[in-house]
Amino acid sequence: MELQHISEIERATRKGRAELFRLGTGLIFIVGGMLYAAMIGQGEGGVMLAAAAAVGCYMAMNIGANDVANNVGPAVGSKALTLGGALVIAAIFEAAGALIAGGEVVNTIRSGIIDPARIPDPDTFVWVMMSALLAGALWLNIATAVGAPVSTTHSIVGAVLGAGIAASGMGIANWDEVGRIVVSWVVSPLMGGIVAAAFLYLIKRSITYQHDMVTAATRMVPYLVALMAWTFGTYLLLKGLKQVWEVDFLTAVLIGFGFAVAVLFLVRPMVARRAQSIANSKQSVNRLFTAPLIFAAALLSFAHGSNDVANAVGPLAAIVDVLSAGATEISRSAPIPLWVMLMGALGISVGLALFGPKVIKTVGSEITELDQMRAYCIAMSATITVIIASQLGLPVSSTHIAVGGVFGVGFLREYLKSNYARMVADIKAHHPEGDQAAIDAFLARFEVAPIDEKGQMLRELKAKAKQQLDPAHFSKMERKGLRKVYRKELVKRSQLMRIAAAWVITVPASALMAAILFFMMRGMMLD
Repeated sequence: MELQHISEIERATRKGRAELFRLGTGLIFIVGGMLYAAMIGQGEGGVMLAAAAAVGCYMAMNIGANDVANNVGPAVGSKALTLGGALVIAAIFEAAGALIAGGEVVNTIRSGIIDPARIPDPDTFVWVMMSALLAGALWLNIATAVGAPVSTTHSIVGAVLGAGIAASGMGIANWDEVGRIVVSWVVSPLMGGIVAAAFLYLIKRSITYQHDMVTAATRMVPYLVALMAWTFGTYLLLKGLKQVWEVDFLTAVLIGFGFAVAVLFLVRPMVARRAQSIANSKQSVNRLFTAPLIFAAALLSFAHGSNDVANAVGPLAAIVDVLSAGATEISRSAPIPLWVMLMGALGISVGLALFGPKVIKTVGSEITELDQMRAYCIAMSATITVIIASQLGLPVSSTHIAVGGVFGVGFLREYLKSNYARMVADIKAHHPEGDQAAIDAFLARFEVAPIDEKGQMLRELKAKAKQQLDPAHFSKMERKGLRKVYRKELVKRSQLMRIAAAWVITVPASALMAAILFFMMRGMMLD
């Protein structure tokens, strides 16, 4: 065989080798967790514990592969972080959040979605938890394979709901909680998109729409970074560290504000020095947001690890509690053994490293084009929306908020582009046909004018045209330009529909899969 043919075969099989490596590494981690659980278990309970540990490891890997993209995707898409750098930072801080602040006790019934008193016996409870864990993991695996970011909390909640109904009927479900989850499908992305778009508009008005962007950035960026420090400090205290240090809302806000003041005095001279060596362009100003985005990705990953590790280890901890203690009744909460928490933390990191890049690319670059300023707005939205919603008692999903933020900045950009095109059409229509030199001169002044001056220039132009020009002087094409405004789509509608569909079917899909798995497992165990 010729060397050229050998090279072509190697290129063709390179992708397959990478997939086999990821699959093999994932299987090694799952088998390792299963063997460890088998060693510490005894008898029939040891077999069940080993099976539960394998499913728990599988769930943790899928959480890492899908959910962590929300924390680092915008930073990667904006080029603030490379994909490799994001994977390393997220893996470290996800594991640290899970191990340091993941808590020693978790609720056995996630979010109160079912009533444990209606489950007839501990053995049935073990099968409910096992079915829910496996169904949630399978649904996340499917979503990751198609590149759709979905809520891991909704996945496990739907799975617990389905398995519980299969075990004890419809009366076991807390339908009020199910209704709150349905509400979150709308509330979460809508709030996230509005907050992110509002921050982007603030940045555009205060920095990028100014004639001297460097001076404007020197004045505004320290306050924006300090605001980020305030919200992230508050968010970390309320969500990331709540298991190790519980504080009330006002205390968290005051501590976060103190941290923000310190950051303001630290960052202001650094930004001033950096501003002396950058050009007066949007690309240069964008780089001032790079370091804050790296810190944001790390802190979001830490908070996510401390919160969402419960999705992987909560049902597993409940199974361990029942099997190890030989319990005769079902507890609403269970202690988490260190080895269970370690499996959850490592599983999230392993899943992120092996399978996370696909969803990271979806969030970071396949919905809309991101730069550092837009990624900053999405990070701010992810924290502020959760803080506001938690205080108002609104159900929200961090996944839906982050992805909603990406859509929010994309649709705002579309609106601003369309609005600018409308103004250009107005300018052309209020100049005589053929006076291209006057149009070009006016557009050149209009392009560099601050936003307030743009409005004044348009008003003066229209008033002057009304006094001096005959409307019949306008060409047919110019009049048509006033009615049909140029619109450029900056958000991929196909991604919007695909992700929205995945969100809507997450709870029913995982519930159905869990119910089927419960009947299959119980059927295999019956004599």
